[in-house]
Amino acid sequence: MTDYIRKRVVVTGVGAITPIGNTPTEYWEGLVSGRNGIDYITHFDASSHDCRIAGEVKNFDPHAYLERKEVKRMDRFSQFGVSAAKQALADANLVINELNAEQIGVVIGSGVGGIKVLEDQQTVYLNRGPDRCSPFMIPMMIANMAAGLTAIHTGAKGPNNCTVTACAAGSNAIGDAFRLIQGGYAQAMICGGCEAAITPLSLAGFAACKALSFRNDDPTYACRPFDRDRDGFVMGEGAGILILEELQHALSRGARIYGEMIGYAMTCDAYHMTSPVPGGEGAARAIQLALKDAGITPEQVTYINAHGTSTPANDANETKAIKKALGEHAYKIAVSSTKSMTGHLLGGSGGIEAVATVLAIANEKIPPTINLENPDAECDLDYVPHTSRAQTIEVALSNSFGFGGHNVTLVFKKY
Repeated sequence: MTDYIRKRVVVTGVGAITPIGNTPTEYWEGLVSGRNGIDYITHFDASSHDCRIAGEVKNFDPHAYLERKEVKRMDRFSQFGVSAAKQALADANLVINELNAEQIGVVIGSGVGGIKVLEDQQTVYLNRGPDRCSPFMIPMMIANMAAGLTAIHTGAKGPNNCTVTACAAGSNAIGDAFRLIQGGYAQAMICGGCEAAITPLSLAGFAACKALSFRNDDPTYACRPFDRDRDGFVMGEGAGILILEELQHALSRGARIYGEMIGYAMTCDAYHMTSPVPGGEGAARAIQLALKDAGITPEQVTYINAHGTSTPANDANETKAIKKALGEHAYKIAVSSTKSMTGHLLGGSGGIEAVATVLAIANEKIPPTINLENPDAECDLDYVPHTSRAQTIEVALSNSFGFGGHNVTLVFKKY
């Protein structure tokens, strides 16, 4: 990244469909008020499952964004992704036309893709035979389709990609889009993550590997990041999308700027399929490298939107990683997990959490970590418990970590 002059990159639009609100405004209001989006599963009968709770998106109408025929040919994760992308473009007041289409691209990540259509079509195959499977099964199922369909429905003909790095996918997508603009390969990018994996098979799989919370008697308090009584993550669904734009391009059209993106790094633990390396060494390197990429010192960081999954391993290791990367300054910054309200969107989590981070900078308010009743002795940072906090944020980080050992940190600052 030293052989050319890097373009400056700003955020000019946001889109969000989440368990606590189906627009960016509703989502932000939900975050700062500590709204809880976790309840009993209604998408299917989960009574036979060990885990029966999730953060479902409620009252979402894809027909507000898409024609009826188009909706029928999309898995729910793509409906979320395309709809949130349209929200973000409208928020940025960015019109894609013949003159700029080739300079506007899409990178949208998903950890799982269209697992619901896969499960549904497996049932069709078993009960009615192979010749009754839908011709739309494959294009509805594959994980890149949210990115592809977003381009189709917006006309964006620039760089197009899909990151599939488990729970780091949304953040990788934003980081990769950032690099494309920095390098002059695009003037603007539609980027983020989406997921819709609250399905019988997906739920059973995560439960089998003991990743989920089984607090079925108390769903409101099931997701409790950094709390000593946490017992696993709670699945969520939805999409979070940013419009990243080259600074001069944004200024030339009078765009409103939420903040500037200044750093991105990714590392790998190279340790275990599902567990982070003890001590958080890989995550700490991601934070350190992202700060180096941004030209920022630890002392300049004000806020971290943590990965904060509410699993025993993640929360303690992420705390250690933050302390390793930031030293004594770690005790002087605010850290919060918005997953406490939304649940864990898997590949979509980096998207909605980047939106939360950018809105926190723009609105000078830090979302809380709810349900933090009994802090774990190993988790000894300022996690902004229960109530949002008014505070000027100069520099903020957003962390995402995924199965396979993927670690991503994004760096944003006030413009």
